[in-house]
Amino acid sequence: MKKGFTLVELLIVIGLLGAIALIVISAINPIEQANRARDTRFKADGGQLISAIDRYFVGASAFPWMTVDPAIETDDAYPFITASTQGVGLCGATCAADGLLITTNELKTEFRNRDFLDTGTTVSEQIMVGKALGSSTSVYACFVPLSKSVREKACADGKVYTLATSVRTAIAANDASCAADSATWISGPQYVCMPE
Repeated sequence: MKKGFTLVELLIVIGLLGAIALIVISAINPIEQANRARDTRFKADGGQLISAIDRYFVGASAFPWMTVDPAIETDDAYPFITASTQGVGLCGATCAADGLLITTNELKTEFRNRDFLDTGTTVSEQIMVGKALGSSTSVYACFVPLSKSVREKACADGKVYTLATSVRTAIAANDASCAADSATWISGPQYVCMPE
């Protein structure tokens, strides 16, 4: 008598392994994990950028945009603009040149290679930097989160904003758009800002 597995037994084992693999993949959710990693990177980069702007302010008694445009006063609000704009200090006249934060050694040159500085990127791939109206020293770095978990936490904490010129407006935690999918956040756009 020959020992071995029948075709039916092999098909049952293959089917069970396939079902287990699907359960594991759906539990891990690789797209959500990638989005969470991206959001964590944007949060870290935004925090470093804010720290560099603060250090520059301490050393020069001016924000980078005040050095670029001396007509801007310390207490003036600064409109929310992409981090690739010269006034933020990462890029010079173009992003091929170093900005003030890099030439003054507040940030390393490699920081200028971040993907959020690509000029052709969409709103979901940018970090916006601005100084809110009515705050004498508060500078914010904001981004659109793609991870569902980051969006849900921001909604629960009441830390979701819309940006208009120099105004950062909070969205109510019970607002329907707050708990919406990433497409709604991008089309809004709705931001999470640092510092929190």
